[in-house]
Amino acid sequence: QVQLVESGGGLAQAGGSLRLSCAASGRTSSRFNMGWFRQAPGKEREFVAAISRTALSTSYADSVKGRFTISRDNAQNTVILQMNGLKPEDTAVYYCAADPSLNVRAGTRRNMYDYWGQGTQVTVSS
Repeated sequence: QVQLVESGGGLAQAGGSLRLSCAASGRTSSRFNMGWFRQAPGKEREFVAAISRTALSTSYADSVKGRFTISRDNAQNTVILQMNGLKPEDTAVYYCAADPSLNVRAGTRRNMYDYWGQGTQVTVSS
């Protein structure tokens, strides 16, 4: 089993920044590809960013490219989502997810991830 705990959410103004953290524990979590997803009220959960286990490969949704940066510290079993240039449409609950497969690249589809955190709320005011 893998346990994922997100932190760092909160309220920000448009144009501001927030830094989300995902602490992983359990089965060799440093070997997993990791992703961030988000879900706004009334909408489906959508892909935000992903990073491979080696951190050599990253992927971003078009809506956040150039504003968000995903990184990881395998020694600390932590994945970070640095969010800059926040917009009101970034308001959502953000979820960290882990993919224990042997895929070289981190996936962008929800069904590729077996483990999920409880989520952290991000609210951006205009």
